[in-house]
Amino acid sequence: MKITWLGHSGFRIEIEQAVLLVDPWLTGNPMFPEARRDEAVAGATHVLVSHGHGDHSGNAVGLCKELGIPMVGIYDLVSWWSGKEGIEGIGFNKGGTVDLGGARVTMVAASHSSSVAGADGMPVYAGNEAGFMIAGEGHVIYFSGDTDIMADMGWMGEYHAPDIGILCAGGHFTMDMKRAAFAARKYFDFKTVIPCHYRTFPLLEQSAEALKAGLPGVTVTEPQVLVPIEI
Repeated sequence: MKITWLGHSGFRIEIEQAVLLVDPWLTGNPMFPEARRDEAVAGATHVLVSHGHGDHSGNAVGLCKELGIPMVGIYDLVSWWSGKEGIEGIGFNKGGTVDLGGARVTMVAASHSSSVAGADGMPVYAGNEAGFMIAGEGHVIYFSGDTDIMADMGWMGEYHAPDIGILCAGGHFTMDMKRAAFAARKYFDFKTVIPCHYRTFPLLEQSAEALKAGLPGVTVTEPQVLVPIEI
């Protein structure tokens, strides 16, 4: 399995026979080197979107068209984009599981919001925000999407037993490092934690030291853009 950060909350996850582009925001992402775009998307099989905000879905439709691959995510948003843009979509909802090239992806709750920019620039409802449990190769990855701490993490951790957590932790719009550490410590038994949704802008946290300090005994890996983490 390879987990590769694309900057902000974007990841390339190679698991089973799938190559998932999760929340791909490449164009305009100050963390992402545009000159390495082809490398980042090569061989992708699916685009997985947690919610509609542009810093998560900015390149989702374009990549689906360019690569001829389906978008996977909340039914409302995927159905709307499928009809509007003519892309293939796999729409499902919280509690549902889809098989993506042998990887079993279950949609779970998140606590945030979800919208896309309307014609006048004002936000337009885009279905609910979500996270994902991605199971394959003997591991379960919890991709939190954008969220705060929530009690649902209790049953999610117990039922799905993820050993890898990809957690938003930049603060302001999501959990910060201390809150992410609290959630991981209280609700999960991670072996590996990878922070995201940080360092992109000065408004967000720039270091994961508080996350590391709050999770003794857990491997907290600060990702580097386009450097694969092999598990």
